[in-house]
Amino acid sequence: MQKGKIIYLNGVSSSGKSTLAAKLQKRLSEIFFIISSDLFMEMLSPTKSLEDYIGKGESGIKYLSAMFYPIKVFSDIGVSTIIDDVLSKGDVVGLKEAVELLHDYPVLFVHVTCPLEELRRREKERGDRDIGQGESQLSQLNPQDTYDITVDTTKEECADKIIEMLNYPDKWTAFKTLWEQRTE
Repeated sequence: MQKGKIIYLNGVSSSGKSTLAAKLQKRLSEIFFIISSDLFMEMLSPTKSLEDYIGKGESGIKYLSAMFYPIKVFSDIGVSTIIDDVLSKGDVVGLKEAVELLHDYPVLFVHVTCPLEELRRREKERGDRDIGQGESQLSQLNPQDTYDITVDTTKEECADKIIEMLNYPDKWTAFKTLWEQRTE
């Protein structure tokens, strides 16, 4: 069975990942499920903080890495996904776990960006984010430079670039590169 494609959108809060994921899902002829880190955070107990889970040592890591396993399973059964995530350097799990599980999978790793002023405007407009959250994540985004493609969500053609890149799976090398760098 052919593995499902994975479009992994990584960018700071309010960079436009969710809007881009929805636009891609609507425009692609193939069915893609959207899996977001926000969705997984909503599944955590509302009476506990993320720190409550992190404080549980190995079992806490299990909770935090839960999102990566459905991505793998979906791909294994031939279902394609669009991932909406913020991978940060300070995360207990994150990029390392994603790369470990998915380096042999068809992952198109997309760096999602927008100008700083637009990021600030979006945060204010949304009203459900701490002002400055996205900006504070810029230096912590992990990785900083190893992607298959970078798109600016203020440009109308950003979805077109990703859709075009889907035609060239041999160019989806970021996760393999990150895996090789990890084992050196």
